[in-house]
Amino acid sequence: MLHGLDSQSLSALHLSVSVRSFRAEKLSDFVGAVVAGEVAAARQLYEQIKAAYPIKLTRDLASARAWLRKQARGSERVGLVASSGASRLKPLGINVHEKIGATHWFLNGKDDVRSSHYLEDPATEFDIQGLELDWVGVCWDADFRSVDGKWAFHRFTGTKWQNMNDDNRRIYLTNAYRVLLTRARQGMVIYIPKGDSSDATRPPAFYDGTASFLLECGLTFL
Repeated sequence: MLHGLDSQSLSALHLSVSVRSFRAEKLSDFVGAVVAGEVAAARQLYEQIKAAYPIKLTRDLASARAWLRKQARGSERVGLVASSGASRLKPLGINVHEKIGATHWFLNGKDDVRSSHYLEDPATEFDIQGLELDWVGVCWDADFRSVDGKWAFHRFTGTKWQNMNDDNRRIYLTNAYRVLLTRARQGMVIYIPKGDSSDATRPPAFYDGTASFLLECGLTFL
């Protein structure tokens, strides 16, 4: 097609790796550092991706929803995700134990209350593993919480959080958050509740350490 035309071939401009692949690789490295508790590595990696891949932090769910809606353009898809063990997000209207209809959630439009666009029903790691949205709101509960710079593992049983001592369960929970934090193509907002001092299952101390840790990793508030 270029025969007879005044043209040049510049190999330096060849896109041998897609922007998405490069960004996904760096994001995966960043998330790996976060779930491993490696603050310095996470901060360094986020510096490399933040211009092209924003990750914001908020303690207010309404602000998270507003940010997601503002980012989305045209047919870009938004949605909330949360760990299947995030039982104490329920008082905030995020019920991970209510099963989503995957077809409706992933495919239906902005006028359907069952769709991800409505930002009401969260997808868990079971629902969204292997799939992606354009912009994601990660709702972070006290099952995976940072205490003195180290991750603490819990599951909600009956009326209280219990320590998770089984190594296999700990690995699973770590990987669940790894999945949730890598589901967005273009960027995400992480919502960490403020907690409630009048609720023994949601004291602020269960959440503040995680917010502080992510700030140390280089994230900033909305």
